[in-house]
Amino acid sequence: MDASRISALLEPFLGPPGDRRLSTNDLDRISTYIDLLLRWNARINLTAIRDPEQIVPRHFGESLFLARHLFPGASVQTEGARFIAPLTMSGDLTRREEGSKLEAQSSKLLHVVDLGSGAGFPALPIKIWAPCIHLTMIESNHKKATFLREAARALTLTNVDVIAERAEAVAARLQQQDQTPPPTTGPAAATFPLADVVTFRAVEKFSQILPLAAAFLSPSATLAILIAESQLEQLRTISSMTWQTIHIPQSHQGTLALGKPVEQERGSTIRN
Repeated sequence: MDASRISALLEPFLGPPGDRRLSTNDLDRISTYIDLLLRWNARINLTAIRDPEQIVPRHFGESLFLARHLFPGASVQTEGARFIAPLTMSGDLTRREEGSKLEAQSSKLLHVVDLGSGAGFPALPIKIWAPCIHLTMIESNHKKATFLREAARALTLTNVDVIAERAEAVAARLQQQDQTPPPTTGPAAATFPLADVVTFRAVEKFSQILPLAAAFLSPSATLAILIAESQLEQLRTISSMTWQTIHIPQSHQGTLALGKPVEQERGSTIRN
Protein backbone atom coordinates (compact mmCIF):
# COMPACT_ATOMS: atom_id res chain seq x y z
CA MET A 1 0.00 0.00 0.00
CA ASP A 2 1.30 3.47 -0.90
CA ALA A 3 2.94 5.31 2.01
CA SER A 4 1.14 8.57 1.26
CA ARG A 5 -2.23 6.82 1.43
CA ILE A 6 -1.29 5.14 4.71
CA SER A 7 -0.30 8.52 6.12
CA ALA A 8 -3.60 10.09 5.08
CA LEU A 9 -5.66 7.29 6.61
CA LEU A 10 -3.75 7.54 9.91
CA GLU A 11 -3.96 11.32 10.20
CA PRO A 12 -7.11 11.41 12.42
CA PHE A 13 -5.44 9.16 15.00
CA LEU A 14 -2.24 11.16 15.48
CA GLY A 15 -3.53 14.32 17.11
CA PRO A 16 -3.24 18.00 16.13
CA PRO A 17 -1.00 19.01 13.20
CA GLY A 18 1.76 20.15 15.56
CA ASP A 19 2.09 16.72 17.18
CA ARG A 20 4.51 14.06 16.05
CA ARG A 21 3.95 12.36 12.67
CA LEU A 22 5.23 9.04 11.39
CA SER A 23 8.56 9.01 9.61
CA THR A 24 9.12 7.63 6.12
CA ASN A 25 10.69 4.56 7.73
CA ASP A 26 7.64 4.11 9.97
CA LEU A 27 5.30 4.24 6.97
CA ASP A 28 7.47 1.79 5.03
CA ARG A 29 7.32 -0.62 7.96
CA ILE A 30 3.54 -0.33 8.10
CA SER A 31 3.33 -1.02 4.35
CA THR A 32 5.52 -4.11 4.78
CA TYR A 33 3.41 -5.22 7.75
CA ILE A 34 0.18 -4.93 5.70
CA ASP A 35 1.64 -7.02 2.86
CA LEU A 36 2.82 -9.69 5.30
CA LEU A 37 -0.50 -9.69 7.15
CA LEU A 38 -2.49 -10.23 3.95
CA ARG A 39 -0.20 -13.07 2.79
CA TRP A 40 -0.40 -14.90 6.10
CA ASN A 41 -4.12 -14.22 6.44
CA ALA A 42 -4.71 -16.41 3.39
CA ARG A 43 -3.33 -19.35 5.41
CA ILE A 44 -4.34 -18.64 9.02
CA ASN A 45 -7.12 -16.48 10.39
CA LEU A 46 -5.34 -13.36 11.65
CA THR A 47 -8.01 -10.75 10.89
CA ALA A 48 -11.51 -10.72 9.44
CA ILE A 49 -10.73 -7.38 7.81
CA ARG A 50 -9.03 -7.94 4.45
CA ASP A 51 -9.26 -4.54 2.75
CA PRO A 52 -6.15 -2.41 3.41
CA GLU A 53 -8.34 0.70 3.34
CA GLN A 54 -10.05 -0.69 6.45
CA ILE A 55 -7.02 -2.42 7.97
CA VAL A 56 -5.08 0.84 8.28
CA PRO A 57 -7.59 2.83 10.38
CA ARG A 58 -9.10 -0.13 12.25
CA HIS A 59 -5.89 -1.88 13.26
CA PHE A 60 -3.02 0.57 12.83
CA GLY A 61 -4.98 3.73 13.58
CA GLU A 62 -6.37 2.49 16.89
CA SER A 63 -3.04 0.98 17.90
CA LEU A 64 -1.11 4.17 17.15
CA PHE A 65 -3.77 6.21 18.95
CA LEU A 66 -2.94 4.11 22.02
CA ALA A 67 0.81 4.42 21.37
CA ARG A 68 0.84 8.23 21.15
CA HIS A 69 -1.06 8.51 24.44
CA LEU A 70 1.30 6.09 26.16
CA PHE A 71 4.55 7.45 24.74
CA PRO A 72 4.17 11.08 23.67
CA GLY A 73 7.89 11.60 24.17
CA ALA A 74 8.84 8.86 21.71
CA SER A 75 9.44 11.33 18.89
CA VAL A 76 12.92 12.11 20.22
CA GLN A 77 13.91 8.51 20.85
CA THR A 78 15.96 6.09 18.76
CA GLU A 79 16.43 2.34 18.72
CA GLY A 80 19.43 2.63 21.00
CA ALA A 81 17.80 4.90 23.56
CA ARG A 82 17.59 3.74 27.13
CA PHE A 83 14.56 5.73 28.23
CA ILE A 84 11.26 7.18 27.13
CA ALA A 85 8.72 8.97 29.28
CA PRO A 86 5.34 7.24 29.50
CA LEU A 87 2.21 9.06 30.57
CA THR A 88 1.33 9.72 34.16
CA MET A 89 -2.21 10.08 35.45
CA SER A 90 -2.83 12.67 38.11
CA GLY A 91 -6.11 14.38 37.34
CA ASP A 92 -6.03 14.96 33.58
CA LEU A 93 -3.50 13.23 31.38
CA THR A 94 -0.05 14.79 31.49
CA ARG A 95 2.83 13.83 29.26
CA ARG A 96 6.31 14.13 30.74
CA GLU A 97 5.91 14.90 34.46
CA GLU A 98 7.53 11.62 35.49
CA GLY A 99 10.23 11.79 32.85
CA SER A 100 13.17 13.04 34.87
CA LYS A 101 12.37 10.74 37.77
CA LEU A 102 12.16 7.66 35.58
CA GLU A 103 15.27 8.64 33.65
CA ALA A 104 17.23 8.84 36.87
CA GLN A 105 15.90 5.49 38.11
CA SER A 106 15.90 3.43 34.91
CA SER A 107 18.95 1.67 33.51
CA LYS A 108 16.93 -0.60 31.22
CA LEU A 109 14.40 -0.37 28.43
CA LEU A 110 10.82 0.14 29.49
CA HIS A 111 9.04 -3.21 29.29
CA VAL A 112 5.71 -3.47 27.43
CA VAL A 113 3.75 -6.72 27.64
CA ASP A 114 0.91 -7.41 25.19
CA LEU A 115 -1.55 -10.18 26.02
CA GLY A 116 -3.24 -12.29 23.36
CA SER A 117 -1.29 -10.54 20.62
CA GLY A 118 -2.93 -12.36 17.68
CA ALA A 119 -2.01 -10.45 14.52
CA GLY A 120 0.17 -8.05 16.50
CA PHE A 121 -2.22 -5.23 17.39
CA PRO A 122 -1.65 -3.01 19.27
CA ALA A 123 1.80 -4.40 20.12
CA LEU A 124 3.77 -4.04 16.88
CA PRO A 125 2.46 -0.55 15.98
CA ILE A 126 3.44 0.53 19.51
CA LYS A 127 6.94 -0.78 18.83
CA ILE A 128 7.07 1.06 15.49
CA TRP A 129 6.03 4.28 17.27
CA ALA A 130 8.38 3.79 20.24
CA PRO A 131 11.28 1.60 19.05
CA CYS A 132 13.22 1.91 22.30
CA ILE A 133 10.78 -0.17 24.36
CA HIS A 134 11.32 -3.86 25.09
CA LEU A 135 8.22 -5.62 23.78
CA THR A 136 6.97 -9.01 24.93
CA MET A 137 4.00 -10.51 23.08
CA ILE A 138 2.17 -13.42 24.68
CA GLU A 139 0.15 -15.51 22.21
CA SER A 140 -0.89 -19.09 22.95
CA ASN A 141 -1.69 -19.99 19.31
CA HIS A 142 1.58 -21.29 17.92
CA LYS A 143 0.81 -20.40 14.30
CA LYS A 144 0.02 -16.82 15.29
CA ALA A 145 3.15 -16.74 17.46
CA THR A 146 5.17 -17.80 14.41
CA PHE A 147 3.60 -14.96 12.42
CA LEU A 148 4.53 -12.46 15.16
CA ARG A 149 8.16 -13.58 15.08
CA GLU A 150 8.23 -13.32 11.29
CA ALA A 151 6.64 -9.86 11.42
CA ALA A 152 9.20 -8.59 13.93
CA ARG A 153 11.99 -9.95 11.72
CA ALA A 154 10.54 -8.48 8.51
CA LEU A 155 10.11 -5.08 10.17
CA THR A 156 13.70 -5.25 11.54
CA LEU A 157 12.48 -4.64 15.08
CA THR A 158 14.84 -5.43 17.96
CA ASN A 159 14.16 -6.18 21.63
CA VAL A 160 11.02 -8.15 20.77
CA ASP A 161 10.09 -11.44 22.45
CA VAL A 162 7.21 -13.77 21.59
CA ILE A 163 6.04 -16.27 24.21
CA ALA A 164 3.80 -18.99 22.78
CA GLU A 165 1.98 -19.83 26.00
CA ARG A 166 -1.26 -18.97 27.75
CA ALA A 167 -1.04 -15.74 29.70
CA GLU A 168 -2.30 -17.54 32.80
CA ALA A 169 0.76 -19.82 32.78
CA VAL A 170 3.16 -16.90 32.41
CA ALA A 171 1.39 -14.97 35.20
CA ALA A 172 1.69 -18.01 37.49
CA ARG A 173 5.45 -18.09 36.92
CA LEU A 174 5.70 -14.39 37.67
CA GLN A 175 4.08 -14.96 41.04
CA GLN A 176 6.64 -17.67 41.83
CA GLN A 177 9.73 -15.79 40.70
CA ASP A 178 10.37 -14.07 44.01
CA GLN A 179 10.25 -17.37 45.86
CA THR A 180 12.04 -19.72 43.45
CA PRO A 181 14.55 -18.58 40.80
CA PRO A 182 13.52 -19.90 37.36
CA PRO A 183 15.66 -22.46 35.51
CA THR A 184 18.10 -21.20 32.90
CA THR A 185 16.78 -23.46 30.11
CA GLY A 186 13.44 -24.86 28.98
CA PRO A 187 9.99 -23.27 28.71
CA ALA A 188 9.94 -22.18 32.35
CA ALA A 189 12.98 -20.00 31.69
CA ALA A 190 10.84 -17.60 29.63
CA THR A 191 10.12 -15.26 32.51
CA PHE A 192 10.61 -11.53 32.78
CA PRO A 193 10.27 -8.65 35.23
CA LEU A 194 6.92 -7.05 35.91
CA ALA A 195 5.89 -4.74 33.09
CA ASP A 196 5.95 -0.95 32.89
CA VAL A 197 2.99 -1.14 30.49
CA VAL A 198 0.51 -3.94 29.79
CA THR A 199 -1.78 -3.83 26.75
CA PHE A 200 -4.47 -5.95 25.17
CA ARG A 201 -7.20 -5.59 22.55
CA ALA A 202 -10.23 -7.54 21.38
CA VAL A 203 -9.63 -10.56 23.57
CA GLU A 204 -12.26 -13.13 24.51
CA LYS A 205 -13.54 -13.37 28.08
CA PHE A 206 -12.78 -9.74 28.90
CA SER A 207 -13.88 -10.08 32.54
CA GLN A 208 -11.27 -12.84 33.03
CA ILE A 209 -8.34 -11.27 31.18
CA LEU A 210 -8.72 -7.91 32.94
CA PRO A 211 -7.59 -9.05 36.42
CA LEU A 212 -4.99 -11.30 34.81
CA ALA A 213 -3.50 -8.28 33.01
CA ALA A 214 -3.21 -6.44 36.30
CA ALA A 215 -1.03 -9.27 37.62
CA PHE A 216 1.71 -8.33 35.13
CA LEU A 217 1.94 -4.70 36.28
CA SER A 218 4.75 -3.22 38.33
CA PRO A 219 3.58 -0.87 41.14
CA SER A 220 3.81 2.29 39.01
CA ALA A 221 2.84 0.76 35.64
CA THR A 222 0.05 1.53 33.18
CA LEU A 223 -2.62 -0.83 31.85
CA ALA A 224 -3.70 0.35 28.38
CA ILE A 225 -6.58 -1.45 26.69
CA LEU A 226 -8.76 -0.95 23.62
CA ILE A 227 -12.36 -1.84 24.46
CA ALA A 228 -15.98 -0.99 23.64
CA GLU A 229 -17.98 1.50 25.69
CA SER A 230 -20.24 -1.37 26.76
CA GLN A 231 -17.29 -2.89 28.65
CA LEU A 232 -16.44 0.19 30.71
CA GLU A 233 -18.41 -0.92 33.75
CA GLN A 234 -16.24 -4.02 34.03
CA LEU A 235 -13.24 -1.78 34.71
CA ARG A 236 -14.68 -1.17 38.17
CA THR A 237 -13.97 -4.80 39.06
CA ILE A 238 -10.30 -3.83 39.44
CA SER A 239 -10.61 -1.92 42.69
CA SER A 240 -6.88 -1.20 42.92
CA MET A 241 -6.78 0.93 39.74
CA THR A 242 -8.00 4.32 38.63
CA TRP A 243 -9.03 4.79 35.01
CA GLN A 244 -9.17 7.43 32.33
CA THR A 245 -11.09 6.76 29.13
CA ILE A 246 -10.65 8.42 25.73
CA HIS A 247 -12.93 7.96 22.72
CA ILE A 248 -11.15 6.57 19.64
CA PRO A 249 -11.56 8.66 16.47
CA GLN A 250 -13.76 7.27 13.69
CA SER A 251 -15.19 4.65 16.05
CA HIS A 252 -18.78 4.34 17.23
CA GLN A 253 -18.01 2.72 20.59
CA GLY A 254 -14.25 2.20 20.59
CA THR A 255 -12.53 3.44 23.74
CA LEU A 256 -8.96 3.64 24.99
CA ALA A 257 -8.88 2.92 28.73
CA LEU A 258 -5.76 3.83 30.70
CA GLY A 259 -5.41 2.43 34.21
CA LYS A 260 -2.89 3.19 36.94
CA PRO A 261 -2.55 1.33 40.27
CA VAL A 262 -3.64 3.29 43.33
CA GLU A 263 -3.74 2.61 47.06
CA GLN A 264 -6.35 0.00 47.88
CA GLU A 265 -8.31 2.30 50.17
CA ARG A 266 -8.85 4.90 47.44
CA GLY A 267 -10.97 2.51 45.38
CA SER A 268 -11.56 2.76 41.66
CA THR A 269 -12.77 5.68 39.59
CA ILE A 270 -13.51 6.14 35.92
CA ARG A 271 -13.00 9.56 34.40
CA ASN A 272 -14.06 10.61 30.93
